[in-house]
Amino acid sequence: MSLERKDALWGYVFVLPWIVGFLVFTFGPLLFSLYASFTNYDITSQMDWVGIRNYRNMFTHDSLFWKSLHNTLYYVLFNVPLTTFAALLLAVTMNQKIPGMRIFRTVFYLPSVLAGVAVFYLWMMLLNPSTGLVNMALGWVGIDGPAWMTDPNWTKPAVILMKLWGAGGGMLLYLAALQGVPEHLYEAAELDGASPIRRFWHVTVPMITPVIFFELVTNLIGAFQIFQEGYVMVQDQSTPGSPMNSLLFFNLHMFLKAFQSFQMGYATAMAWFLFIVVIVLTLINMALSKLWVHYEGGDNR
Repeated sequence: MSLERKDALWGYVFVLPWIVGFLVFTFGPLLFSLYASFTNYDITSQMDWVGIRNYRNMFTHDSLFWKSLHNTLYYVLFNVPLTTFAALLLAVTMNQKIPGMRIFRTVFYLPSVLAGVAVFYLWMMLLNPSTGLVNMALGWVGIDGPAWMTDPNWTKPAVILMKLWGAGGGMLLYLAALQGVPEHLYEAAELDGASPIRRFWHVTVPMITPVIFFELVTNLIGAFQIFQEGYVMVQDQSTPGSPMNSLLFFNLHMFLKAFQSFQMGYATAMAWFLFIVVIVLTLINMALSKLWVHYEGGDNR
């Protein structure tokens, strides 16, 4: 056996555990869920073929499907641009050359490391209408704060506000991109008489558009997967998504269908619907990126 073939063989040997893991734990369950979406699978034993009935019932008989989809789209529509803007604003601010900036960068980044139920309970206390610090701070400037987590009109804005807490993760990526912009571009723009704002829009933004595009795509995918907030941040723990289903996000509704109603076939159909929606929006973003994303080599691909 030649040395080249031997190296290739050892390469396959080393990559074999990943291939087996992918086939067993990812690709296999993916195919099973696709088949299950066309059955009345109830987790126990029943798994009869029902064709597209699950998909038809999703659109015609499940009113909470549309409610959960509306809640999720509302969250995505406001969360993605706000978190993207907040992370970019933080990065620009943290990119200034002043003493002690490393400490400020650490302080703003740390909240993005924290996650889980403890953070949700912390924000439930902060957003408490009577004793929470948020309403107390609003009261100091003469604003009567809303009942964040009990008023259905304010629950989703409360979750969106909470999500800005983790903007430091995106800030780190933007900060790296900002520090990678060549200084001579700023010097040339300054010699041409460009103001700081024009230098930002015509030099900085075009140079960091690949990172902005990456953040938009990943934030979009992550926003569609929102689940824990609607399950945990409710006053009545026995009714996930309350009050009045205002926090019944798509993934939460799918979870309840699967593990509370044991309609696993219907839940997998919902999962595939969400998968198609995310794939379509991602492909649209990738197609539109050719119009505004600029790469250093000049080829928008």
